[in-house]
Amino acid sequence: MERRRLSVGLLAATSVFLLVSASAQSGALLLAGTALTALTSVAAQVVVPYAATLAAPGERGRVVGTVMTGLLLGGLLARTAAGTVSALGGWRTIYWLNAILVAAAAVLLRRFLPRLHTPLGLSYPALLGSTLAMFRHEPLPRWRAGIGALSFAAFSALWTALTFLLTGPPYGWHEAAVGALGLAGIAGALATPIAGRLADRGRVQQVSGIAAALLTLSWPLIAAGTLSPVPLIAGVVLFTVAQQALLNAGQNVIYALAPESRNRLNSALMTAFFLGGAAGPPLASLAWTHAGWSGVSLLGGTLSAAALTLWVLERLRAKHH
Repeated sequence: MERRRLSVGLLAATSVFLLVSASAQSGALLLAGTALTALTSVAAQVVVPYAATLAAPGERGRVVGTVMTGLLLGGLLARTAAGTVSALGGWRTIYWLNAILVAAAAVLLRRFLPRLHTPLGLSYPALLGSTLAMFRHEPLPRWRAGIGALSFAAFSALWTALTFLLTGPPYGWHEAAVGALGLAGIAGALATPIAGRLADRGRVQQVSGIAAALLTLSWPLIAAGTLSPVPLIAGVVLFTVAQQALLNAGQNVIYALAPESRNRLNSALMTAFFLGGAAGPPLASLAWTHAGWSGVSLLGGTLSAAALTLWVLERLRAKHH
């Protein structure tokens, strides 16, 4: 499909489904609105390879980094906004506000983005099949999908369990204060364009290795969060910087493989990424139930160390081939 039309259409549908949630009078309708919103909120994953295609090769890392910065800022600031707005006007208010903002984004994309249509002459089932075939035959996307899934599982586990920690003793924070912690993650958003510029200079593998190592090293600080908010906030900032740099590096690695296949490669990478993200919250809930914050920290540290291990194995395989 023509990409501007697809992006705008997805955003418009998301706005409508947010209105369903905002006006829901039952739990079933709220759940339906949430599920439909999740289904269409992938517009960002259409825009990212769209931007990569429009960018000059020497600026691709910076451009992807800029778009991903917006994506991360939206995710982090949404937590703060949701907590504050819900405290002031009730839980429905954030859905009404979000529907308006998403609709505005659709109008702006329609106004300012150029049309871009690069059909391959394949049916949709054939495109899905070619994506799976590419994923099966190309080892690099598989490595990066595994790294992305593990890192985002750790990310979503962290942000899920933080609510458990901060609303209970010894903190007892209000929901607005918990949401404000998302501001600590802005450092990650600011680091993403830097990672993109380093990728443009041919240092994408160094960025990947350092980010994966920092991802793992952040967890001892996070684990100390039961003692003081200072190491907790420092660990959250370090983790968010590392996780976003790692994702940006992974995208730049696979975008360089086959320019004509960026959308399919991105779909494979982000499918694995979000599957990992979906696994994080239930794993965090189990860890919290059975072992408290120590269990959550052990879970996050293990997932992050596994991501680092995959990167090391990827580099070792690349040297031998």
